[in-house]
Parts: sequence; structure tokens; C-alpha cells
Amino acid sequence: MKVLKKALLLAAIGGSLFATAATADQVNLTWQMWTASETDTKTWQHLADMVSAKHPDIKVTLQTAGWVDYWTRLPVLAASGQLADIVSMQSLRMSNFYSLLEPLNARIEADKFDLGAFTPSIIGGMSVDKELYGLPYDVGPWVIYYNQEAFEAAGIPLPKPGWTLAEFTDAAKKLTKDGNYGFGVAPVNYSVMASAWGDKYVNDAGQLDLVNPRAIAAADRLIGFAAKDKIAPLVPSGNDAGTVIQGRFNSGNIAMYVDGPWSIIGMKDEVKFKVGLTTLPRDEGELAAVTAGSGFGISTTSQNKDAAWKAIQVLTSPEALSYLAEKGRALPARTAAQSSWYQVAAKDITNGGEALDYSLAHSIPYAITDNWAAVENLFNQYFPPAFAGSVDAKQTMETIQSLAQQ
Repeated sequence: MKVLKKALLLAAIGGSLFATAATADQVNLTWQMWTASETDTKTWQHLADMVSAKHPDIKVTLQTAGWVDYWTRLPVLAASGQLADIVSMQSLRMSNFYSLLEPLNARIEADKFDLGAFTPSIIGGMSVDKELYGLPYDVGPWVIYYNQEAFEAAGIPLPKPGWTLAEFTDAAKKLTKDGNYGFGVAPVNYSVMASAWGDKYVNDAGQLDLVNPRAIAAADRLIGFAAKDKIAPLVPSGNDAGTVIQGRFNSGNIAMYVDGPWSIIGMKDEVKFKVGLTTLPRDEGELAAVTAGSGFGISTTSQNKDAAWKAIQVLTSPEALSYLAEKGRALPARTAAQSSWYQVAAKDITNGGEALDYSLAHSIPYAITDNWAAVENLFNQYFPPAFAGSVDAKQTMETIQSLAQQ
């Protein structure tokens, strides 16, 4: 009898261990991420594979969508209970979506996870009320990408970091000819450019204030690039204006446009000309370049939160971020990995390192409101008619301000 009991006990233990192993083998995580190109998607797939290499019992299935579609689908997926285990999140949208994500402070404290290895501004950007909701993978300032060959053909000196608004406008005018434009402006560039010029659109209480004189003046200047100076093409109303502008830059139709270091990987496969970087143009004072970044959080509905925590640590590990840097996909959020980006991704980009160094040295937090996603949607809807000359800057800003407060 004792032998039988012992045999049954061993069998039960063995069965339990087998079940545990089988369960471990079946940890399948889903990961929602945006992508801009086939090369971009392959890069994210490589990171997903890195998770399995580190943790053979975890498999990560990548689910991708274009940038605009990603943010359109995210609330729909959340409402229908179909969020992935790992949700990618941009710092500028964290205030809108943090409730979908698991708080991470307790896990960070328990594992003694080193947040000091990351650029402080992006840790703040991925946090709400001092609670971290995602581990960051990149950080970066908005800059100006330019077509170096277009500048050289027009006999214009290449723009140096710290250049002025007057220098920028003069160059854009000279580059606008033969159906091509000097600058491509998207509606959501308003806040980036206004910040660079020192014009505030959010008051000291954190409330949207698009109708103060300086905010309206910045809008008038931006609108004037298309409506008055004719140095920028018209764009469609809707969320895809930025994609249209980027495509026209890649094709050579636009000589300059606003973007961040995260776009280099896709651009290298698209453009047929030499690309350069410079800072956003400053007004009379010092440049004030806004920065942002993105990272990965764990959905509150995930059934595998412990495995997802392991996964996002791999996705933001020094090895993963060095890989992203070498591919040009991201200026790493980890400071130690940033040198890889400068040495590899930026080496073929004229003045790439100088432009980013200057911008980061003159950076400020990106001022946003709790409903910033809605504000940007209103920019995308109401700036294009102003670019076409149908309404002026004051009317445009008053309309957006009114609708944003409803």
C-alpha cells in the first residue's frame, strides 16, 4: 500500500510538473505595434524573436497597423475586450490611454529594475501622476529633414543647427519652383513649431489656450507658409496629412519637412537622394525643441501579465535598443545605447548627430492636455481649410478651442 501511495504521489508530482511545463510552453503573448514600412515591421519582428530567445517558454505574436489606424483601432479593441497583452504607447497619448495599461511601479520596485538607465524626460512621458505605465524604447526631438541635393542644386548653403526662421523661410522660397515645394507642413506640426518659437498654446494651469495672441500669431505664421508664401502644398483634412507630406518628401516633391529620428529606418529605403537633418527654425530667441518617445505597456486585460512583464523588459533591453539604434529605427531611451544610433543610423545623414545634439541641448517638455488626441484631430480637420485660404488663423483657433472644450 505504501508503495502504491508513493507511486501515486510521484505520478501526481510528475503530472504536476509536466502540466507546469506544458503550460509554460503555451505562453503566447500578443503585441500591438504601429509600423511605417515592411522594413519597420521586420525590425519589430526581430525584437519579438529576441523575447523567445531570452525566454523559450514565451512566444510573442506581432500585430501591426499603420500609425493612423493604430490609434483609431486602439479604443475599439479596448471596448471589445480584444487588446493585446503588450500595448505600444506614445508618450503624447499616455494621458488618454493609461487606464488601459497595468501600473508598473510595484514590479519595478520588486525587481529593482533600473530606471536610471533611461533618459529622464521619457520616463516622465510614460508616467501619469508618478506611476509608470510603460517601459520606453525611444526618445527624440522633432527636427527638420531636408533634401541635400535640392539645396545644392539651388545653390543654398546647407542649414546649420540653430538656424533662424528668416533663414528657413528664405531657403523654402528658393526651393519652391517647377511644381516642387520648399516645405511640407502637416496640421499637427502647429504645436511643435509654436513651441520652437516660444509661443504657448497651453497655459500655466495645463489648460488649452489657443486663443491667446501669441498662439494665434504662431498659427498665422504656420498657415501663411501655405496660404500666403505658397512654400507648402495643401493637405487633405483628416488624420493622414502627415503620411501624405512624408510621402511627398520621399518622392522629392518637398525639400523639407518636420519629423523625428524614429523615421530614418523607413526613409532610407524610400528616398533616392542625400538626406540631411537640422533643427526646427527658431524665432528671435533660443530654440525650444519639444521631445517625445514611445514604449511598451501591459494591458489590464492580459491573462499573462507576468510573462508580458518579462517580455517588455527584453523589448527595452540594452541589446534590443542597440539593435533599433543600429537599424536607425529609434534614438534609444537608454542613454548608454544612444551612441550606437549616432555611429550607425546617423552616419549617412548629413549633420544628423549635430542636429539632434543641438535640439536635445535646447529641449523642453512637450506641453499637452488630457484630451490631446482630440485636439490633434481638430488640428487635422480645421487647419487644411486655413492652408487653402478659406479661413484665417483667428477663426481657426477659436473654432478648435471651442470644440476642444465641449
